[in-house]
Amino acid sequence: MENLEPIIIVCATDNFYAVLLSALIKSIEINHKTHEKIHLHIIDDGISTKNVELLTKTVSNEVFTFIWHKSANVIPSDIVLPNDKSALPITTYLRLFAPYIVPKDTKKMLYLDVDMIVLNDISLLWNNELGDYLFAAVQDKCKTVGSSWGGIRNYKELGLDPATKYFNAGLMLLNPIKWREQNVSSKVIKAISDNVKSATFADQYGLNLVLLNQWLELDFRWNAFADLTYEDPYLIHYLNIKPIFTSYKSQPVYFDLFHTYLKLTPFKDFKVLSKYRLLFRKVVNKVNKLSSHVFVGKS
Repeated sequence: MENLEPIIIVCATDNFYAVLLSALIKSIEINHKTHEKIHLHIIDDGISTKNVELLTKTVSNEVFTFIWHKSANVIPSDIVLPNDKSALPITTYLRLFAPYIVPKDTKKMLYLDVDMIVLNDISLLWNNELGDYLFAAVQDKCKTVGSSWGGIRNYKELGLDPATKYFNAGLMLLNPIKWREQNVSSKVIKAISDNVKSATFADQYGLNLVLLNQWLELDFRWNAFADLTYEDPYLIHYLNIKPIFTSYKSQPVYFDLFHTYLKLTPFKDFKVLSKYRLLFRKVVNKVNKLSSHVFVGKS
């Protein structure tokens, strides 16, 4: 058998969304038909001992190798995160530092948000060649920088072409060596801090501002948004209300797909949560941001 290089995947989660990560990695395992091993780096933002055990039992250790990283050790001590005022969890910023936790000689890595399930062989995504590009991604639902509800809200002040394509940062196939050489993470943090009132989607805003036109566009089916319909999606991304809540409002078929995979995991007895748990979750996220000493960007 050919000695294949492993597929390097990085995800970040806290304890609350560990259930999402379980469904994601189970979907990857079931649909992975080629022989590459998978090295899964998990940025652990407070996952309980019990859930760590359940996650490691989700997939075969003959295919998956788990490498754990505490979130406190991932964000450099000299980095100050911006107070973006959103209800997004702090973990959303961890993706910016994912290229620093993989082995230094890693030439390619795949970052995935945990609110996804994969419906095709992950190796097909992995084997996209980046060429001279820093990274590859899928165009976001808002499509362009000049989108009236997404994109870069202050594009006029920044002198940007509103027709410039805008990518979704939930899936990025990237070259971590180039990322570190170009000091992308620090540049993104500064871009958000300098434009905090316009940074509606926080790190995604900053990534698009700093990495304008530096990305390779992937087949849109590799980041199919759950509130839309697709004929043959390769990956479903639950952008809005997650399928662990009763208030889920996206396509019902994708809710069912998520729970089909979840029932194959140690989280199979998970009970869907009420909308009040979702509201409480958002409040907790905001409080965590306001109380954290790492934030700047005062109103």
